[in-house]
Order: sequence, then C-alpha cells, then structure tokens
Amino acid sequence: MKKEIILTAAAFVSVAAVSEPSGMRPDANHAWAVHDVNRPDPVKVDVRPGKPPSDAIVLFDGTPGSVTNNWSAGGGKPTKWTVKDGEFICTPGSGSVRTKEEFGDCQLHIEWKTPVDDLYGWGNSGVILMGKYEIQILDSSAVKPSRSPWKPANYADGQAGAVYGENPPLVQPCRKPGEWQSYDIVFHPPIWDGRRLVDPGSVTVFFNGVVVQDDFPLQGHTGWCRRYPHPKESKGPLILQDHGHPVPFRNIWIRRIPSRYADTVNGGLGLKRGDVAALRHRLAGESLAFANEAKEPAERFIRLWESYCYEPDDKVMERIVKCEAECVEALRANKADFAVREKLNAFRRFVNMLVTDGWIAKDAPIKKAIDGQKAPPKPKAPNLRDL
Repeated sequence: MKKEIILTAAAFVSVAAVSEPSGMRPDANHAWAVHDVNRPDPVKVDVRPGKPPSDAIVLFDGTPGSVTNNWSAGGGKPTKWTVKDGEFICTPGSGSVRTKEEFGDCQLHIEWKTPVDDLYGWGNSGVILMGKYEIQILDSSAVKPSRSPWKPANYADGQAGAVYGENPPLVQPCRKPGEWQSYDIVFHPPIWDGRRLVDPGSVTVFFNGVVVQDDFPLQGHTGWCRRYPHPKESKGPLILQDHGHPVPFRNIWIRRIPSRYADTVNGGLGLKRGDVAALRHRLAGESLAFANEAKEPAERFIRLWESYCYEPDDKVMERIVKCEAECVEALRANKADFAVREKLNAFRRFVNMLVTDGWIAKDAPIKKAIDGQKAPPKPKAPNLRDL
C-alpha cells in the first residue's frame, strides 16, 4: 500500500540543482522511471554522409577482398561472381552467393540495378534473409495492369520490393534498368518456444527511400508457387540469388540489432515481470549506496527517494523523513538554488507528477511552496548545457 508523503519545499529545492528529476515512477511492467537518469545511455554510433554506420559489418565495399572475406558459393567454395568497377556482379549459372557469417535480427542496406540488355530476364534476382525469406529483385519499372493468365514475371507478389509469394509492395517505386536502386531492410526472424510459434517474425523494407513493406508479419519461408512453414532456425546466411541474370550489386552492409524480445524490463514484447522486479531490487540497492556516499542532504534525499520508488522499504522511508528535515535546514542557510529558472521548472514538473500519481497530497506543503514560488529570470547562458 502506498504511503502518502508530505514533503517540504526545501527537500526538493536542492534536488533540482543535482539533475532534472525523473518522471512517473517504476511499476510492475517498467523497471525504470520515465526519464530515469540511472538508465544506461545508448551506445554512440558514428554516422558520416555516404558511409556505413560505424557499427556496421561491411559485406561489399567495391573490392575483391570484401568478396573473399565475406562471401562464398555453396559448400563454402569461392564464388565465381565477378567484381568490376566497384560492382559485385552475378555470373549467371554459377549459383547464388551467401555470407560466411549468419544473421538473425538485422538492418541491411544493399544497392542493385537491373541490366539494360536483359530483355527477357527482367533482371531477376533476390535478397534472401536468413537464407529463407526473399525480397524480390526484378525490373518492375513499367508494369502494365493485366488479368491475363499468361501475365509475365511481374505478378503482384513477385515484383521488386515484394516479400516473394507472400506480399506485394505497398507501392512500386522501381527505377528503370541501368539505374541504381536501394533496399533498406529491417528483419526480425520467427521466435519459437519449443514447438509453439511465439512470433512469426517480420520485415520492413524501404525501396529507394519509400516504405513498401511495413513491419509485414512473415507467413513462412518464401518459395515459388507454394507456401512453406517457418524454419526453426533463428539465424542464417544472407543470400544473393543467381536467377540466371547478370545483376550487379554494390554498397552492401549489415548491422546486428537486438531482438524485439530482448528487452524484458520495459513493458515490451519480451516483458518478464520477474526480471522487472529483479532489476528494481538491484537499482534500489545502487541508489541506496549512492545515498550513503552523498555529502549534501539534497543529493542524499533524491537518492533515497529513488531507492524507495524502485523498491519501497520502511527503513528507507524513515531515512527520507530525516533527510527532508536536513534539506529544510540547508534551504534556510542558502536559498540560492531557486535562482536557476530551468531547475525550478523541472522541480515544479516533478512535484506535479508526484501529486498526479498520488505520492503526495494535493495540499501538501511542498505543493503549496512550489505553486507560490516566483520564476527566477531567464539564465544568462548561451546554452542550457552551460548551466
């Protein structure tokens, strides 16, 4: 059962000077508070114009060495595909090529073009994720509507940008033969729990910058004229198809990304309440350790408050009450902390959030004190980061 906490204005004044307080508290489905300062920051990735992200695996950069290092034919043999003028070109009849590494959840960038002189082949090829799920490559630049039983290769679920045999592209942004085209693909493989299919997996495709597959749930591994069940594997090689046509490729890179089920502590598909409880217990202990090391009452107060919110504990609450009195005394000795406009505004938002969520009473002294506090002048700093 929640305890109603009556806080004084002084308790939070110095807190606002430590950092902007976080928002809505953790709950059974979320280990973190909203805007939690203790939540780990994302890993920094360097992105330069025209270059792959710094964490990408470059599968083809225009050099023969990138082919030798990353690609092979069936059985691990060297591929007979050629490299010319920075292009990785299919040698018809030599067989598809596959990456030496296997991939599951991933982001893929690949560029391709259909040959201008492939009059009857339509530049047929494919990007096959995990070796099972094909995104079609074909000249679909001049498709003519037809319901003829003799309709040629550009049937709707076999056009460029289609999940082959399963889902046509939402629109058709295909360029003419001889013009470079791009796919940017986000792929998630099926998830199995024993014999139970938990998630069929999905694919999102941007074709020349236009979304043509929007988180499409895969129906099974793709194939010609038939529907197939999902494989039980969670990863496999990336395959570029030899369909008998000299289709060139360039600028191929891939990034491994987390499964949508990897986050078990933040209300998503992979939520496990036991993991939420375990992380909140750990965070409560860490915040309590920070509180024990804090020299200033305000910093100690916010850390104790964090600890209590992660995992309510009567002993921590006793310390919060005592620390609150210390903060009152600190405020009486130095009221300068209210002089920073942005910190006061952040403090006001936090108090209002506590009231809204029922942690403190609407008529609590802290609420009255904040409502009656005049905003200080705007800071004289070129950027808020300089405060």
